[in-house]
Amino acid sequence: MEQSLNPAAYGAAVDAPAAHDNNHVDSKTIWQVITASSVGTVIEWYDFYIFGSLAAIIGPVLFGSKGKPEETLLGILAVFGVGFVVRPFGAVVFGRIGDMVGRKYTFLVTLLIMGGATFVTGLIPSYDRIGVAAPLIVVVLRLLQGLALGGEYGGAATYVAEHAPDEKRGYYTSFIQITATGGLILSILVIVITRKVMGEAAFKDWGWRLPFLLSGFLVIASYYIRKRLHESPLFANAKAKGTTSKSPLRDSFVNPINRRLVLIALFGVTMGQGVIFYTSQFFAYSFMNTTLKMDLVDSSTALVVAMVLATPLFVYFGSLSDRIGRKRIIMTGMICGALFTVPLFYGIKAYAGPLTEVTPATIDAAGKAVPAVMKALAPNVPMITLLTFLLVVFVTMVYGPIAAYLVELFPTSVRYTSLSVPYHIGNGVFGGFVPLVATWIGVWAATQPAGTFAKDHSSLLGLVYPVVTALICFFIGMALMKDTRNVKLMDS
Repeated sequence: MEQSLNPAAYGAAVDAPAAHDNNHVDSKTIWQVITASSVGTVIEWYDFYIFGSLAAIIGPVLFGSKGKPEETLLGILAVFGVGFVVRPFGAVVFGRIGDMVGRKYTFLVTLLIMGGATFVTGLIPSYDRIGVAAPLIVVVLRLLQGLALGGEYGGAATYVAEHAPDEKRGYYTSFIQITATGGLILSILVIVITRKVMGEAAFKDWGWRLPFLLSGFLVIASYYIRKRLHESPLFANAKAKGTTSKSPLRDSFVNPINRRLVLIALFGVTMGQGVIFYTSQFFAYSFMNTTLKMDLVDSSTALVVAMVLATPLFVYFGSLSDRIGRKRIIMTGMICGALFTVPLFYGIKAYAGPLTEVTPATIDAAGKAVPAVMKALAPNVPMITLLTFLLVVFVTMVYGPIAAYLVELFPTSVRYTSLSVPYHIGNGVFGGFVPLVATWIGVWAATQPAGTFAKDHSSLLGLVYPVVTALICFFIGMALMKDTRNVKLMDS
């Protein structure tokens, strides 16, 4: 079947009215849709991030503690990355279901799979008790999490966008963009509070399981909220008219016009957005904890405060994209991330210490010489927070408008599939491996002969990966990306 494509692909405003006008959806309904979609998506991101946030603790428990600490960390980060690798496959599987069966049903299924896998992770016996079965179970659960998350974002973004009025799509979909940051904030807060209440020893022994087990209760609550939703009006209308795709995969990737749009979305937008997102938030947190050896409370405070302060900017830039266009904002955030990430990380490293204060030598009242004294200072958390905030600002620029852009790029019949695959390759493969690749490069640089790299540079050498990736994406996006603002979603 030849796919009719949305003229949005060419940046043109579409004036032909569809049988169903989503501008007639009332504001109350839209906010109910946003709330239900966002709550579930926050929980799914919480589930996904909780594993990475606890990597340094659960690594020795579930993977054994006989190896070197850096090898154990790389191993657990590799398993964390496995969840990202399968996200594109989840996008294919659940995207197809979403385009054929419906948006609502699909992201109910993904929510249950994600939450169930996280809950079971909290029950896995240690490596000392069941041996190699422990890491094998972890890998299987990470695969299930990745598959589920691969279907989640496309469903939530599409569902909200297909309810939103055309002239405010960037604004309304930007609330979905907050959920990833919200999930990370929630995971960090739960970990810090649990750790403080239980104490360090008990938390490392068994308390780390509680954040995983909490997921089960959160998912049940979210499921009942989502279950009350109705199907997307655009999809329901298309299904009633018989215009849904019978083969979303073929129509998305075999059709040359749609395939070209998928490739532009991947290499011109989501690839760079993915590396900026994970560098500015997840790798920054890992860098503070594992490389700079900052106290967990200090690093968590810096990151959480920075993300909370930056969160309104997701909505601001999403709304701004309704007025001045998606491309201008996304590309500005992309080039800023490429140019300023390294200097900002150097600043974080400098303010993390070791900081010292020297009291100069003096003469006391009795005329006796008092020698100079060097005093160690605590990390400058306010400055670290400011620098981290600037990193997150770049995330809000590239991420805030991106849901609206991707939704507008593809027609209703294949929107779920066509949107989800490039998004999850860009975020999962390119972005998700930032912590592993950047940490591995830093570990490798530190083992090279003395003088190969300056001592202050080796730990930051891994940033070459996200910076170069973002630069490549910027140039491709500037050349090929078309703006999609003011496009009407059609029942194609």
